Amino acid sequence: MMENNPSIVGVIPARMGSSRLPGKALAKIMGIPMIGHVYHRSKMSKLLDEVYVLTPDQEIIDYVNSIGAKTIKDKRVYRGCSSATADVVLDIENEIDRKLDVIVLIQGDEPMVVPEMIDLAVRPILDNPSIEVVNLMAPIRSTKEHNDPNCIKVVTDLNNFALYFSREPIPSRKKYSGEKFLRFKQVCAMPFTRDFLLKLNDLTPTPLEEIESIDMNRVLEYGYKVKMVLQDFETYGVDVAEDLVRVKKLMINDPLIKKYA
Repeated sequence: MMENNPSIVGVIPARMGSSRLPGKALAKIMGIPMIGHVYHRSKMSKLLDEVYVLTPDQEIIDYVNSIGAKTIKDKRVYRGCSSATADVVLDIENEIDRKLDVIVLIQGDEPMVVPEMIDLAVRPILDNPSIEVVNLMAPIRSTKEHNDPNCIKVVTDLNNFALYFSREPIPSRKKYSGEKFLRFKQVCAMPFTRDFLLKLNDLTPTPLEEIESIDMNRVLEYGYKVKMVLQDFETYGVDVAEDLVRVKKLMINDPLIKKYA
């Protein structure tokens, strides 16, 4: 078990240059830019000491500063989110004058994230010193979502450690009928121990990571483990314009919005 009073921060990578939906970080949902929803909701986590928005874009920096949030400038426009997050660990430590214990990567295009999800993801690292990285997973609720390449699917072993991540529909439904095997997707909050995140950043990108464009496969290809934690909050990320329309409808009566500071 981790020592008392561990230092835990959330980092939200965000950029304007998304190839599938440019400018989505500032796309408004209920009158609030998407990155604002992610930030406010992440700040409600009981376990995070602070939340930072990591971005190369001045437009995002200006907005995030306007709501009193902390920003870190990402000088390189595009690379994997885990690498971008690892690159700023020392910057954060210099700012707070303390070594971090856990860094939670929170996807900037998940405006429906709820704080309980973040706390649920962090807990296994706090309770078990052998766990170095955790991902949340949630049930896939439709065949359309299962077939969507923007939805990252995951299959696990019997102890809920990831076996593989893919943009393809895994497991296959061709050889069985019914719901014998539930389908799961990767969800937005990914805690790392500080030392493992820096170690991962030093490892050369791997073939399956590059084929799938999923950096968690690098963890698996080098023989490390990703603990998967099942949660059942119904949330959807925003990858394309259709996703933004859906999320806007689902968040019309979202109770957390009234709690934003």
